[in-house]
Amino acid sequence: MRQLTVGRVITYAVLILAALAVVFPVYYVIAGSIMSPGQISAYPPDLFPHGIFTGNYEGASSSGTPIGRQYLNSILQTSIITTSQLITSVLAAYAFVFMRMWGRTVLFGLFLATLMVPWESIVLPNYLTITGWELGGERLTASYAGTMLALVLPFLANAFGVFLLRQSFLQFPTELRDAATIDGCGHWRFLRQILIPLNKPALMAVGLYVFLSAWNQFFWPLLIGDSADRRTLQIGISQLNDAEAADPGLILAGVTLSILPTLAIVIFGQRFIVRGLTAGAIR
Repeated sequence: MRQLTVGRVITYAVLILAALAVVFPVYYVIAGSIMSPGQISAYPPDLFPHGIFTGNYEGASSSGTPIGRQYLNSILQTSIITTSQLITSVLAAYAFVFMRMWGRTVLFGLFLATLMVPWESIVLPNYLTITGWELGGERLTASYAGTMLALVLPFLANAFGVFLLRQSFLQFPTELRDAATIDGCGHWRFLRQILIPLNKPALMAVGLYVFLSAWNQFFWPLLIGDSADRRTLQIGISQLNDAEAADPGLILAGVTLSILPTLAIVIFGQRFIVRGLTAGAIR
């Protein structure tokens, strides 16, 4: 049995304090969302709800901000972006690792260079380009389908996922790839039946990272959405804050709805995130 030394006790104390600093805001948001207005405004503040008060969620859903529709918009936008980036990242990483072509190292370097371009420097060109397009003779964002298309178009591919999966694919033994080729296994079959099943942690890490990034988008949906029912949940929470500044319970309810999917994903998928991000660190 390990003896508790002074250094170990100090280490545990620091880790516990750091964990409390991270967990407490999340706890209070969820707890405050089921507190009554009187309990939220009490001094000294209550840390534990005296019961389950559902009025905050009812008020958020019945306010002028269409939280339910915006929630669905966020789910649809995030699902499309995550699916698209997984597909494009897998195909690009496979090409960079297993398909011999001239200049692939230089091309991969150009892929990585895009990660150093700040999003703020290209948001205006993207906005002008997309809003200048037409769909069926009308401006692209004039319809709900066009607005959703505009929300996801700039994010259908990303160099980070390509980089992460390439590092994971590089660990795959070339002897097994050669053996599969000799047995008549083509590119698509090798990718679907061998490579992807053996790289699930890296795929999960990319998917979780993309999901969290897409779910928390704020600036781009704010620019593209020209009406409240075409915007995402993050915009709705900010509008709820502006409209109901005197009632923090409604804001806490909206924030709780926003963090529940990301919280569940981080809790149940953290092992995939760690394993996926460390893939390729040791060869």
